[in-house]
Amino acid sequence: MPPGWDSIAPGIEELATRVRFAFDEAQIWLDEERMLLMHSSSLGSLRRQLIDMLGLERARGVLTRVGFASGQRDAELILRRYPGAPDAEMLHRGMLLRSLEGVMKVEPTRVEFDIARGHYYTDARWNHSIEAHVHDRDFGGHDGPVCWIECGHASGFLTRMLGRFVLHKEIECGVDGTCRVIGKPLEDWGDEAADELRYYQPDSVVEELLALRSRVADLTADLTASIGTRPLLPEDLIGRAPAFRAAWTLAERAAKSQTTVLLLGETGVGKEMFARALHQASSRSSRPFVALNCGALPSELLESELFGVERGAYTGAQQSRPGRFERADGGTLFLDEVGELSLSAQTRLLRVLQEGEIDRLGGTATRKIDVRVVAATNVDLAQAVERGGFRKDLYYRLNVYPVKIPPLRERREDIPLLTERFIERIGTREGKRVRGLTDKARHALLSHDWPGNVRELENVVERGLILTEHGELVDVDALFAGTPPTRTAEAREVAVGKRGQLAVGGTSADTVDRFLDHVLGEHIGLDDIEAVVMEAAVKRADGNLSAAARLLGITRGQLAYRLRKRST
Repeated sequence: MPPGWDSIAPGIEELATRVRFAFDEAQIWLDEERMLLMHSSSLGSLRRQLIDMLGLERARGVLTRVGFASGQRDAELILRRYPGAPDAEMLHRGMLLRSLEGVMKVEPTRVEFDIARGHYYTDARWNHSIEAHVHDRDFGGHDGPVCWIECGHASGFLTRMLGRFVLHKEIECGVDGTCRVIGKPLEDWGDEAADELRYYQPDSVVEELLALRSRVADLTADLTASIGTRPLLPEDLIGRAPAFRAAWTLAERAAKSQTTVLLLGETGVGKEMFARALHQASSRSSRPFVALNCGALPSELLESELFGVERGAYTGAQQSRPGRFERADGGTLFLDEVGELSLSAQTRLLRVLQEGEIDRLGGTATRKIDVRVVAATNVDLAQAVERGGFRKDLYYRLNVYPVKIPPLRERREDIPLLTERFIERIGTREGKRVRGLTDKARHALLSHDWPGNVRELENVVERGLILTEHGELVDVDALFAGTPPTRTAEAREVAVGKRGQLAVGGTSADTVDRFLDHVLGEHIGLDDIEAVVMEAAVKRADGNLSAAARLLGITRGQLAYRLRKRST
């Protein structure tokens, strides 16, 4: 092992603090990645079935590529959590991460790593390899390399770190799980790389099988839709939740009629999107669709905006102009927040619905119009009627055909679909492409209560894209920057203690509350708290001030200054 290698970064204990067990939700987390605790015999069974089904060479290729993808995710974890750390420290943490994951212990005998120069070389021992152990148990020994996943993982990890393809090759593989591996950039291998490189290239047979399976799934979906067992949605309405599809089915049935439709639902559920889709499905689709938010205008301007105004009707009315009803003639008028209409405007609206006629403000001529009204509200109009704030006869007129659009928290299965659409649309607009979400970010989206519904989700995704670098994964901190997500039920989590045991406790908030109770109850001063935290960080970093400073979120110079000040 290179001199001083173990002192480059804090030990595995610091990485272990990134592991969380959420028992109530049956989840294990490593930072923002959801993990799986499985029997090693299951890995052996998978390995055997792949070999039996595809043959040894193709099975090795599949597992190597799986490892490569896993290695890239681990590299992203290290890069995300330790930005600015020295190259050697990040490499060391990556090796410790494999120990934490229960895969093997890496002991390098020679290491050269310089990201800026694109240089890397390692000669290492892999001890206690789970893959070698599984292969020997199931196949009774081996003559050649068997750590296929691990070679792929190491190659994926360093390829992501270095920004150029790095190949690891297993030179020795012992029956005791001790293996020797050499890794360096592809170009440095020369002709030796040819045999290994084929395992990293997609297998045409496997790819064809996957393509055929995908095609069969597409054809099945098309057939299902064509026989009417699953209602088709307009392009702009995204969702597969039964309640959402039922709402559209109800709205679609009204599209061909001329009846007034009342869309009910919380703020941000997509009432205007429903109204537009209803218009497009109607016989009026070639005519105008006009929308007005009744709550966005003061009451004195709302009537003129709706019904039009004649010149001289009031001070400032310098010319006549049509209102929204006239502009929507022959088409559809969408009135959002209809519960905000004044009683005077309600009276005028009732006449339009009953007689199909309007009078401009200040005018004497009655105008016939042909408009389909779609109204929407997020308040209980029946209660507004009881309070005297809404006309009963108008309520009955609007409530002929109510359609309730479910809130996002009642259609959580649609969140991934909506998120994918928003990432695509916003990414195109911003000229940025991300590779998706971390598991933790995806879980946070699915767990959030979404009081602002689809509109809030879109805003959160937009913020996440803005704060995420091109080609990276969007994490929780980017999505909910400064606004922690709410959860349907606060999950209890436990962490890994210093000796590997589970440190059972409450939520993070509970831990903070207990800490504050102790500090304030014992009248502990701020200077003493700072001293304890600094000493703990230095101890956790095994005396490495640079690493300790990163744990505290300050520079090495700031930490050294505070320690010197404390000692004097």
